[in-house]
Amino acid sequence: MEFKEVVKRRRSTRRYTGKPVEVEKLREAMELALLAPSSKNTRSTRLMAVTNLEKVHALGRLRDWGASLLEEAGAAIVVLGDENASPMWQTNASIMATILQLALVEQGLATCWVHVGDYLTLKDNPDSQRSEDYVKELIPEIPADYRVWCVISIGYADYTPKPLPDYEGPDRLLFL
Repeated sequence: MEFKEVVKRRRSTRRYTGKPVEVEKLREAMELALLAPSSKNTRSTRLMAVTNLEKVHALGRLRDWGASLLEEAGAAIVVLGDENASPMWQTNASIMATILQLALVEQGLATCWVHVGDYLTLKDNPDSQRSEDYVKELIPEIPADYRVWCVISIGYADYTPKPLPDYEGPDRLLFL
């Protein structure tokens, strides 16, 4: 698939068939994502594939809004950052997560970014657990010194997303 086609096909997909995702497709996409640039080549980002569907679906409860799509996903990848390796760990993790999503699209898979960061599990309850802590409790294999930046839901879409609309207005691209 041409790069232009991959970019056009990448959409935030929130409904999946529930079919498990093949580990080899995940591995190939993750290996490509490891080629992503990072600030000063610190390579502060790590990826952890979650293929145990019970855990994948439980990730759907990391927040009470915007995460339930994981309850139908066929896999997930947790994007981790080492804040001790780089003050730019969040930017590095974002870049790698984006490259990862494009690599997964090339594999014929659908994805959606679920942000974890400093969100709470219950949006309207300031005393609720941090989403990052929920993920780390669910997946104790995450090294203690790594931060959870986001979770990429992965699966086979149960619908064909509409194409992105064209950007409107001449001010979207500026040339000097």
